Amino acid sequence: MKNVNQLLLITGLLCLFQQLQAFTWQVSKQGSLVSIQLAIRQAKANDTIVVESGLYLEKNMVIDKPLVLIGKNKPVLDGEELYEIISIRSNGVVIDGFQLVRSGYSDLTEMAAVKIYNASRVTIRNNFFDDTRFGIYSQHSKNCIILNNRFQASGMDEMQSGNGIHCWRSDSMTITGNFISGHRDGIYFEFVSNSSIINNQSLRNIRYGLHFMFSHNNRFDRNIFSDNGSGCAVMFSHDVVMTGNTFSKHTGSSSYGILMKEISDSFVQGNTFNHNTSGIYMEGTNRIEVLGNDFSRNGTAMRMQASCSGNMIKGNNFLSNTFDVATNGSLMLNTLTGNYWDKYQGYDLDRNGVGDVPFHPINLYSMLTEQVPEAMMLLHSFMVTLMDNVERMIPTITPENFRDDQPVMKVLAI
Repeated sequence: MKNVNQLLLITGLLCLFQQLQAFTWQVSKQGSLVSIQLAIRQAKANDTIVVESGLYLEKNMVIDKPLVLIGKNKPVLDGEELYEIISIRSNGVVIDGFQLVRSGYSDLTEMAAVKIYNASRVTIRNNFFDDTRFGIYSQHSKNCIILNNRFQASGMDEMQSGNGIHCWRSDSMTITGNFISGHRDGIYFEFVSNSSIINNQSLRNIRYGLHFMFSHNNRFDRNIFSDNGSGCAVMFSHDVVMTGNTFSKHTGSSSYGILMKEISDSFVQGNTFNHNTSGIYMEGTNRIEVLGNDFSRNGTAMRMQASCSGNMIKGNNFLSNTFDVATNGSLMLNTLTGNYWDKYQGYDLDRNGVGDVPFHPINLYSMLTEQVPEAMMLLHSFMVTLMDNVERMIPTITPENFRDDQPVMKVLAI
């Protein structure tokens, strides 16, 4: 009897396994099932739909149950510039291996190639988004993963373009390994919390490579931002961690690596700022720690407005910048210590690696050009150099209290 029961159990498990295997749907232009839309309607929760290569004009596909959609050899989903290609309205959806092109445009709603509506545990990976106004748009969603996708658009201006990855009122999002180019903003967060942006490349976007608004407790690590209108804007947020990123070639008249406006209690650590008009621009910031970053060949390494206070700038390298620090005020309530300044001309008599006299990084001429930008044409004149040297020795206009009392003598290993 015991052996019979075991046999029945094994048989039942085999039948169950076979039933589970039966729920893989095959969609092919040459097969019996040629419509992805029809496969979605016929499928049950947790089924898998495998789509063979080909061009699919499916208008708007609505996924309202947990499904896995897998593309073989990058099948093309064409929105014909009229439709939102995929609308996800269920938890537990996976979109993997498609090429999504020409999503629709509307003045009334923000259409996307893939839009996630009030869903969780959605994964979008290994897809190519071409000529889509918004690539992926998430609203009121959480615990979603956007992984190893490529976004390529050819936007000409901000009004007619959308964002590569757009998250609004979402939580615990993971955005990793994506390439984004040609959009308004590469990645856009508004009212997003507890999320990570890791190892992405955001290049040649019209406005920002990354844009944060009212988004708290987030981090972005080891990303590359290059040749955008500006690298990154973090505004009206707190508890943001920015580590190991590269910001380069943001060279417009008002461009910067990072803009920080009205943010607090955040970290900027181990980043590289290279060839930017301004490496970091800070306005209304409080309790920001700027630690162990490399600033090289920027117009101004750090531009700190007088509204900033309680910030710590420590252990950074300042190399070959036109101006190391600029401000628009005469009183600075921030701390500098232990940085390397290539413009430092002091001495180290006790040979402890720290300069014996403080360094005043704010250049008199940088304050002048803050008020009169046209004065930049006189930058390398003899009189300007003389005035700067006198001001460094006897500060009268630049903030005397804004100095590094422990400037290091050698470039720091970061």
